[in-house]
Amino acid sequence: MKYTVADGFPYYIELVGDKDYNELFLADESLQIFKSLSEEKSTFRYAPGKWSIKQIIGHMTDHERIMIYRILRFSRNDKTDLPGYEQDFYVDNSRFDELSLDDVLTDFENVRNASKSFIKTLSAEQLALIGKAWKYQLTVEEMLKATIGHELHHMKVLKEKYLA
Repeated sequence: MKYTVADGFPYYIELVGDKDYNELFLADESLQIFKSLSEEKSTFRYAPGKWSIKQIIGHMTDHERIMIYRILRFSRNDKTDLPGYEQDFYVDNSRFDELSLDDVLTDFENVRNASKSFIKTLSAEQLALIGKAWKYQLTVEEMLKATIGHELHHMKVLKEKYLA
């Protein structure tokens, strides 16, 4: 791969490759994996200081929520540069581990359903609009790829380090 996770959006876009990002948003593989977990397993951390599975799911939900908000603004031709966010701050100030796995999954599923509904409304012209988030200028379509690529990254980590 040309990029690493430290590169952010380009790395996540590269993970999507030539896959159809719409199909990836519609697939429910991640949700099915999460639903197969027990409450006990959802608190597992593969090493001290690492996030629990519930925290990862919550982080993925927060990230998608933030990215779709950015995409909404860009798709409406809003030219405001949008800042990045500190993922550890968001997780550290969440209640993911206090919530039940069902509650965390309900939020994940609700955000995904809202994302899918919104994506359907975007025209080809809107997908080509450009905005700046963090340090990158990207089209709306590239932002969608980066959003679902972020999920692909975390699912790979989950499969390799948490569920192996």
